[in-house]
Amino acid sequence: MQPRPSLRRTLICAAVAASLSGLAHGQATTGRIAGQAPIADGETVLIEGSNGLTREVGVDSRGRYAAESLPLATYKVSLKKNGAIVESRDNVTLRVGASTDVSFDTASGGTQQLEGLTVSANQMPKIDVATVASSTVITSADLARLPLQRSAEGIALLAPGASRGIANFKGAFGGSLVSFAGSSVSENAYYINGFNTTDPLSGFGGVSLPYGAIDQQEVLSGGYSAMYGRSDGGVISQVGKRGTNEWHFGAQVLWEPDFARSEGRDIRYVHGNAQTQGSIFLRNQDNHSWTSTISGYAGGPLVENKLYVFAAVEAARTEGNSVGDLNHSYDTKYTYKDPKWYGKLDWNITDNNILELTSVGQSHRTTGDKYNYDYGTLTRGSFSNIDETDKTQARVYIGKFTSYITDNLTLTALYGKSKLTYYNEPAQTGVVGPFIGGLDQQNPALNGGKGITNHQTLDTVDNPGHESNARNLRIDLNYKIGSHSITAGIDNQDTKDYEDGTTIGGVGYELWYGKTDPKLNISDNPFVDEPGNYPGGETGYYGYYRHYNTLATVRVRQRAQYVMDDWQVNDKLLLSLGVRNDQFTNYNPSGQAYLRLGKPQWAPRLGFSYDVKGDASLKIYGNAGRYYLAMPASVALRTSAGSLATNQYFTYTGIDANGLPTGITYIKSATGGAVSPNGEYGQPPDPKTVSSKNLKSEYQDEFILGFDHQFDPAWVWGAKATVRKLRTALDDVCDHGAISRAAAAQGADLQSVAIGSCYLSNPGRANVYQLKNANGGYTNVTVTNDDFGFTQLKRNYYGLDVYLSHPFDGKWSGKIDYLYSRSYGNTEGQMRSDVSQGSVAASRDWDYATLMDYANGYLSNDRKHQIKLYGSYQIAPEWMVSANLTVQSGRPKECLGRYGADEGDPAGYGSYYHFCFGVPSRPGDAGRQPWQELLDVSLEYRPLWADRKLAFSASVFNLLNQQRPDQSEPVSGSKNSINDAYQRVISYTPPRYARFGITYDF
Repeated sequence: MQPRPSLRRTLICAAVAASLSGLAHGQATTGRIAGQAPIADGETVLIEGSNGLTREVGVDSRGRYAAESLPLATYKVSLKKNGAIVESRDNVTLRVGASTDVSFDTASGGTQQLEGLTVSANQMPKIDVATVASSTVITSADLARLPLQRSAEGIALLAPGASRGIANFKGAFGGSLVSFAGSSVSENAYYINGFNTTDPLSGFGGVSLPYGAIDQQEVLSGGYSAMYGRSDGGVISQVGKRGTNEWHFGAQVLWEPDFARSEGRDIRYVHGNAQTQGSIFLRNQDNHSWTSTISGYAGGPLVENKLYVFAAVEAARTEGNSVGDLNHSYDTKYTYKDPKWYGKLDWNITDNNILELTSVGQSHRTTGDKYNYDYGTLTRGSFSNIDETDKTQARVYIGKFTSYITDNLTLTALYGKSKLTYYNEPAQTGVVGPFIGGLDQQNPALNGGKGITNHQTLDTVDNPGHESNARNLRIDLNYKIGSHSITAGIDNQDTKDYEDGTTIGGVGYELWYGKTDPKLNISDNPFVDEPGNYPGGETGYYGYYRHYNTLATVRVRQRAQYVMDDWQVNDKLLLSLGVRNDQFTNYNPSGQAYLRLGKPQWAPRLGFSYDVKGDASLKIYGNAGRYYLAMPASVALRTSAGSLATNQYFTYTGIDANGLPTGITYIKSATGGAVSPNGEYGQPPDPKTVSSKNLKSEYQDEFILGFDHQFDPAWVWGAKATVRKLRTALDDVCDHGAISRAAAAQGADLQSVAIGSCYLSNPGRANVYQLKNANGGYTNVTVTNDDFGFTQLKRNYYGLDVYLSHPFDGKWSGKIDYLYSRSYGNTEGQMRSDVSQGSVAASRDWDYATLMDYANGYLSNDRKHQIKLYGSYQIAPEWMVSANLTVQSGRPKECLGRYGADEGDPAGYGSYYHFCFGVPSRPGDAGRQPWQELLDVSLEYRPLWADRKLAFSASVFNLLNQQRPDQSEPVSGSKNSINDAYQRVISYTPPRYARFGITYDF
């Protein structure tokens, strides 16, 4: 007697769920086909891909089969009995990192199709019960339909918990960055075809594919396996397209015209005197730009069923003008060129051995001419000078070998290299003299109420010969035995940064003007006297000469080993049990290790997936994991390379026609001359004395619990709760006074030991510092959190995400996602967005205890509410509309000022304490920025007379032209001298613009 159809389907799905274990994890480049087949002698499953790959796997004693590590392609899956095909499933499409169910009739011996059994990928159960990760996969079909920014980050913003970083933080190629679950934008990892392309200097973004070459992009916001690490933010993993047995060609032209772009909002002063309050600080209404993008691709067989090629190119060009702020009053006419290319060879050496070769190129080149701009008349003036030329260029080469040694044993080996060059040609200003900053802080009694400048635009310059290299080796071995799928491997990465750093151009120093309370010290540590004690400083106006240099060659070595077991306990329960061990070593310019984090750093990754009904319609899942983060190469430039950063303060009684001060009187200081708040006087430090002896890597613990439910064949909904806790961070601590007191209390002779000014430390923990002594050795001094006077380090995140999804069925698709979250604590992580401080592990946080008083509050990337809605609708055979809506609450505001009720400056940092005009002010106490509702829409026409190969499209971004503040200036000054810039908007959301396109695919 045969089981009822519904029961048969349940049994099949339960068996399929039991087979779903293996190499289906985050940052993967492959997929998996598994399912149930009749139990009979001589039965096998034949898998044939559009990429020429052919695999034949056996059916085990429980009627299960699985084919691991399959390249993304379209497959035909056939059941064979005694060598003859008895049933087939065609057009099976894989999703990266996921398992696709292809089952055959278990009741009829494979000769009939069961009622209700799915036969194609888009009809199969939408829930993958074989994964415990939290990922969002966007396919090339999604990219073609949805109105998105053409970047890896623009795609990533579809994922829950992903929000755009502040406008001042840019990637190496000029693009915006993304924060995941409140973390810093530098804490993410980027991959292309399994190779880590994250920016090796600071973690700001990574190399990405041409938009049309992306097959799938996976965005992981947590819960990924022990196979991968080096991120406590999110992961953006792109898999490129590959050739198939059919040749395909295509081209696209896109245009973003200036006439369809709305005017930007001007940024105005909120505070100031009668002349400045309400006046324009940054003229955005006069900015114009247009962009054109040309792209093309070709792919197909060089040798059918054996050797394939795919190539894609993209060339984007943007031209326009940008008006600088009042302190940089120039109108720059610029040109940006952003070419990308991608090439891939796939060689099916045998049915069991595959070789993949990938090459990727990306460049970002900027040129321009500067014209004088008159803020009095809001008009462009005469030509000033040629602007600097920048060109960042990346070349990536990847080789990957996959061997299906047996049906149960799979080996993959990946080796890749990347080279980035960062060319910089300083502006040809024709001006002899220093860059002058703080023009709005010049004494108005001496400049007639208008800032006087020499029109020098050359500020700091980067080394034009700067480049970096990276190598990545991965070896993974997967073995299936019974109900266990065991994977072990290594993940090694080496980066070297050549002659990186910044110096000051022009005459070698900068000139800055400032203003403070005349009866307050400019700095207490190191001491700089009150300006009111010197001629010209009676009203608090002063100036300073700034010197800066950080050039160095450094490298980073990263090693990792892991082992994990995907254990199918029974037909419903899958356990994912893994552990990873990371080791990080950072070297100074002399090749000496100043960070050696080589002790076992065990990172457990534990997860489960429970198929509640046994038919893959309801899954409960959860995971707990620890994630370690290495320090990028740029950390050495400020900690171990002997950087120079000094200011020499003075008062003045006049300003000449070139903006230079006259009647200078140098202000008394602790050194008798220039001072450095962080002790950066250019001397190369002993590598043993730049960091805590017991330093630990930054790491974060994460806990996720959620469910997915397919309550209707066309609808899936679910919810997920996430908790993240940053356990350890790295930052520089500069309170040498506290170290001196601890050393004396522990019996050290302060006359015989050398105490530096800043040490790379674990804030919130006890740190052991090695102080060089007069005997040529080192004296260990333990400084506790209480010794420094610090509060405990905290960065906590919790979020509750609820979604409803309708996959594309040929007519329409849609997904709505609501996230309620909190990101709070006293440290954002590696940097500070509120004051646009992007030096990794060298922020103002933790330098001194007074800077951390009342620092606990809502963090800069906190978005309490986020609603994301996107989808497409085929309104007619030739017409499709799509939309992407993001609604989110604003960032928390801050008010920073002088310290305490008496508005002192105990650390020498001016108005950067968590006090607002003498009153304690935690982050978020000043309110929040406005809500943002950003709507993007598109319309596509694919005429039937062109066989739908030709498409015309029009997209409008920020349709409502909602330009609301995203960030504002938090530095308030003091009660007697309010900072004119306080509460001034730093950035608005971009204005409305349109993109038109023509696409042809053959």
